Amino acid sequence: MTENTFPVYTADAIVNFYRTEVLTGQEAKHFTKSDLTPHPKPEAVQTLYMRVLHLLYRFRPECHSMVPLLENIQYPAYHEGATAIMSVYTRMQQFLPMCLVLDFSLNDLLAPKKQRTLTILSAIMNFLHFRKQRMEVVLEKQTKFRADMDRLQAYTKGIREAEKKIEMLTTIPPEQQAEADELAATLSELQATTMHEYQEVNAKNESITEWKATIAEKTQKLAQVKLDVSNLKEDISKLKSQIVESPEELKSQMEKMRENVKNIKNSIEETDERVVELQNMVQGVTHTEAEIQQMYSLLQDLESSMNNTKQRLEEHQELMAQYEKKQKELKNLCMEEGQLKRALGMKQDKECKQNIRRQKKREMKEQHVQEVLGQCDQIHQKREEMADKIQEISAETQKLKTSIKSLRDVCNKETEKAQVQVAPVCSLFIHSLRVTRSPSVSRLSMTHCPHPWMSSTRGLRCTPWT
Repeated sequence: MTENTFPVYTADAIVNFYRTEVLTGQEAKHFTKSDLTPHPKPEAVQTLYMRVLHLLYRFRPECHSMVPLLENIQYPAYHEGATAIMSVYTRMQQFLPMCLVLDFSLNDLLAPKKQRTLTILSAIMNFLHFRKQRMEVVLEKQTKFRADMDRLQAYTKGIREAEKKIEMLTTIPPEQQAEADELAATLSELQATTMHEYQEVNAKNESITEWKATIAEKTQKLAQVKLDVSNLKEDISKLKSQIVESPEELKSQMEKMRENVKNIKNSIEETDERVVELQNMVQGVTHTEAEIQQMYSLLQDLESSMNNTKQRLEEHQELMAQYEKKQKELKNLCMEEGQLKRALGMKQDKECKQNIRRQKKREMKEQHVQEVLGQCDQIHQKREEMADKIQEISAETQKLKTSIKSLRDVCNKETEKAQVQVAPVCSLFIHSLRVTRSPSVSRLSMTHCPHPWMSSTRGLRCTPWT
């Protein structure tokens, strides 16, 4: 746990979080910073772990002491306390690898340490934060999925109702089949008659336009004739005053004029009769136009109903397409769910295998650590023994140094005494050598005294003979 993938929070932040998010009631009130620092209390730490397990797995704290044993023992009441602690330990060992704490041990429950406990609680706190965020995302997805399912159900219900309506509209009951056939036959006949009447109306309209043109021409001619008659009357009145009229000519002219008037009256009557006939024809045409308009409105209503049925059919097709699309999406979601479940099962199997491997590695590490600790204890004992020996040897060396110093002092004193005593003897020896006058001795220059008892004298030198 030297390199954590989660932040290690302070004791105040941990206490506030667990009091608000994990603990409830009196436990939250009585839980303080002193339960974690400077020396964590095992009871408080065990209560925290039990509440975390209850929050995550719904495993109540009182259930830890009611865990069934694998074997029948003689006095199970003696094992109640150890059973609860071992239950919490096993469940925390299963849970803490998800928080990336891989070295949880029994000492973390029985004799917790400050930094170790804060690290484990920080890991659990980080996991609870992550769990809260994931729960919010999952709840959003669940609400969205439920809304989609409700919408899908509403769509399917609407599609079924539309299908029923379309079936009701498209299917003709057997008792109305004859009427429907009759209506279809009459409709086809009406369409044929309307087409024929349209053609007749067009022909009559053309004839009416021709008659109107002829009537206009005849009215123009009549106006011209009236104008000519008025002009002739003026000419006659002028000529009467100038010409002496004979009765026979007047009679012939009057007869001619009467014939002309009769002809004009006859033509006028004929035109009036023709106008009446044309008016009757126009009334018939207007009546037929009204009937045709009614038929046209009926045809428009029929066309609108057909358009409505087409629209409903299109809506039905769209709803069927949406229904198929939703069915495909539902199948895809089911397939994704199956794939996710299989992936989750595979991941859980891998996680179980990894947990088993980690447990084995942890046991091997603990065994190795115990061996190393045993070797360290042996080395520590040997080190203490060596330290005792070194102290004894140093005491002996100190004693030897003091004895050597005292012996040196004694030797210095003895040498000084010996120098004082030997000085006259040396002078006598030198004098005897001078008396004998040995040539080999006269050439010898003695810088140091040859005798061993003269080696420690201070500044004493033997001078050569003169």
